[in-house]
Amino acid sequence: MTDIIISSWSQLQEELFRGSWNETLCRYRSPYVFRGLSDSHYRLETSLMRLGGPYWQLERHILRNFRKYMQAEPGEIESFWHLLAVAQHHGLPTRLMDWTYSPYVALHFTTANIEKFNIDGVIWVVDYEKAHDRLPHTLGELLREEGAQAFTLELLARLRSRECEPPSREKAFRNFVETLTQFDELAENEEFLLFLEPPSINDRIVNQFALFSVMPNSQRVMDDWLSKNQDLFRRLVIPADLKWECRDKLDQCNITERVLFPGLDGLGSWLKRQYSPKS
Repeated sequence: MTDIIISSWSQLQEELFRGSWNETLCRYRSPYVFRGLSDSHYRLETSLMRLGGPYWQLERHILRNFRKYMQAEPGEIESFWHLLAVAQHHGLPTRLMDWTYSPYVALHFTTANIEKFNIDGVIWVVDYEKAHDRLPHTLGELLREEGAQAFTLELLARLRSRECEPPSREKAFRNFVETLTQFDELAENEEFLLFLEPPSINDRIVNQFALFSVMPNSQRVMDDWLSKNQDLFRRLVIPADLKWECRDKLDQCNITERVLFPGLDGLGSWLKRQYSPKS
């Protein structure tokens, strides 16, 4: 894996927006998504993985109990994809991973924890359009028919299993992919990476320009998959001695906890960091 070591703020701007020019549209429309981590040695592990133990065996039980105990009106959760997105948003360990379309939001998460300012951070930059070019036929065809670049929950709710087109409407309903086990089966002999946009549940998702990634194997660390698809990504390493400059300039651009986490919790986090001594 080749890292790009950032040496200055100006170089960082060049790298964050490199490749964003779309020749067809004659506009700057980036095909990349971003994820910022405060420590460059952190892996792309899901919150489910970080749970530890036989987490892959617990996934369906965690989701089942979340659905059972959540305070939701009947019919509010429209599909298991919707359930996953809501669960991830509220801190439940899931196989989803948070990404953003905004390079500056990713940089915020690289520099938000001032206790990690003595450690190099990193921003993962992944070409989600190329990743979707490598989807299984069932998924790729669904995306092409919609004319979209990323999935939505509504689009995934129309996803069918690998079985042949059923002859009856009743059987067709049973053929929809309605569980993670059925989703995993779509991988056949080759794993894939899929990006989906969550519904705008609240201002946090909107302000963070957020989306999720998901893979059909809950035990697959994304680093390992990307290492076999080197053309899909690059890593921008933010040296420790550059973090304060990045942080201060992000604050000046109003990329702060107060904006990305609307409410008193975000305000408190912003003020705590704002008034912490640089030492």
